[in-house]
Amino acid sequence: MIELTDVHKSFGTNHVLRGVNLSVPKGESMVVIGGSGTGKSILIKSILGLVIPETGTITLDGRDVHKGDRDAFLARFGMLFQGAALFDSLPVWQNVAFRLLRGSLKKPKEEAREIAIEKLRRVGLTADVADRLPAELSGGMQKRVGLARAIAAEPEIIFFDEPTTGLDPIMAGVINDLIREIVTEMGATAITITHDMTSVRAIADKIAMLHAGKIRWTGPVSDMDTSDDPYVDQFIHGRAEGPIEAVR
Repeated sequence: MIELTDVHKSFGTNHVLRGVNLSVPKGESMVVIGGSGTGKSILIKSILGLVIPETGTITLDGRDVHKGDRDAFLARFGMLFQGAALFDSLPVWQNVAFRLLRGSLKKPKEEAREIAIEKLRRVGLTADVADRLPAELSGGMQKRVGLARAIAAEPEIIFFDEPTTGLDPIMAGVINDLIREIVTEMGATAITITHDMTSVRAIADKIAMLHAGKIRWTGPVSDMDTSDDPYVDQFIHGRAEGPIEAVR
């Protein structure tokens, strides 16, 4: 469904993506792992067309992501941002229904509110949360609201950016379980970027290891522990020694 071929992206002398090749089949949950500064976020931004690579191609269903109707293209995506990234001046239900209240997906206000409350219930939040402001919610609740917003428009493709950052282990487990359940229920194609190996094992069908701007290894999550790839082995076990140099 998503195909990246020899994608390069630099910012001045900083070469972030150095020939990325990656295929994500329809309905699959792909998790991209790698250290900070390896280009994971730029990879997602490139797929969304927010960043334009110097060379290489990125296609969605065989069509270049940088060509055609941008509104129709972006309508196919949902995203859970790191830190939830809620609008602090809007009540929860308007955060969830943000895309449903404007643009090509616009629905009547009452219908949008009903959908928002339904999605809040899907992520384990009761209807009384709908009229609260984000500041009145815990970090875990805010993350659930962000997840409800990501699925509100029934997207075909969902991106998850560090979905458990800042959460305690129990709430992180709850979010991981919700992501896995929702992606499976919706039949969505998912790409997650994360450092959290617990999330990797809970969410992934397949894994891609990104290091120094290149995909070093891809394979099923079941093959991760026996990959024999030194980059994967060092990363998943958190070893200081290995081909990945720790920033000191």
